[in-house]
Amino acid sequence: MRWLLASLLIVLSLAGCGGMREKPLFTMGLDSTVDPRQLMFPPPADGEVPRYMYLGELRGETNLVAPEELGKGLVNTIFAILDIIAGPAEPMVLDRPQTGTVDGKGRVFVTDIGRGAVFMFDEKLPEVKVWSKAEGLLDFISPVGIALGPEQQIFVADADLGLVARLSPLGEPLPSIGRNHLLRPNGLAFDAAAGKLYVADTGAHQIKIFNLEGILLAELGARGDGPGEFNYPTHIAIARDKLYVTDTMNARVQVFSTKTGDYLATIGKRGMFIGDLNRPKGVAADGEGNVYVVESYFDYLLVYNRRGQFLMPLGGSGFGDEKFHLPSGVWVDSRNRVYVADMLNSRVAVFQFLGGGVENDAD
Repeated sequence: MRWLLASLLIVLSLAGCGGMREKPLFTMGLDSTVDPRQLMFPPPADGEVPRYMYLGELRGETNLVAPEELGKGLVNTIFAILDIIAGPAEPMVLDRPQTGTVDGKGRVFVTDIGRGAVFMFDEKLPEVKVWSKAEGLLDFISPVGIALGPEQQIFVADADLGLVARLSPLGEPLPSIGRNHLLRPNGLAFDAAAGKLYVADTGAHQIKIFNLEGILLAELGARGDGPGEFNYPTHIAIARDKLYVTDTMNARVQVFSTKTGDYLATIGKRGMFIGDLNRPKGVAADGEGNVYVVESYFDYLLVYNRRGQFLMPLGGSGFGDEKFHLPSGVWVDSRNRVYVADMLNSRVAVFQFLGGGVENDAD
């Protein structure tokens, strides 16, 4: 065995710059033979104008696949032999993803409480990284909310640690925010214009606002069911000077002004019909003002217009490509791609908003 390994190492050294395994390709696992019309919603066959198209899923290292020519070269053959000798490594994949965000480089970050980590998907390199450190040598326990900060920093709320971790662009832990101020932080949103970090403190039934030095600036709300009150708020989002708060146990999303903190409106109501809410979680908004709310109890992503009027559902219970099983978070990137953390299906489902159907008024 030793002579075989030695021989392989010699061959690798002689291969020089060609001694690297060929770069993998990044794929979202969509079968290229599927008719695209079957992935559009509403289906064009129903006479409707499609608004969304299913693009595929993020799962982890399984999104990285060998190119077609993999194995044809000597070096790739050697790596294949080494895999046989050492045994193939199990790919790191999502377990119970919570929510995510996308940075300016197109990198997708996903929190996973099952792995106690943050997954980073980089389609361009391509690569998948898994970051497990929250602060110093302290590991994540229950990372949930995530938001992008200044200088490409990444904020991560860990519900069990009771803090907001701060990571460098390379995933290196930096000093945290909110320790001794937070009971059970979940949702996060960063107002870049004001330099304020909003935290949904589920245990305190409040939204807490910090500056970048970690100083607590304000607290919004208290426990209750009136306007501006909360009952276990979970996820939050900021768009167009508005703060959207998923008031989970009150079965609604409340909207506030980020400039004044005033209550503005409520989206959704408790009920049993599609478009109603029972256990809302993730919330986000796209470039045209559509508001997305994850209805986790019935496994739907519900789409509302900016006035809070229900437009259409996506998903439904199941294990297929466009179905969900206890979804959690939702987020939207600059290309109007809509990502849904499909928790018990251990993946992130990705849809493309095709545009249209939203009023272009100023409200």
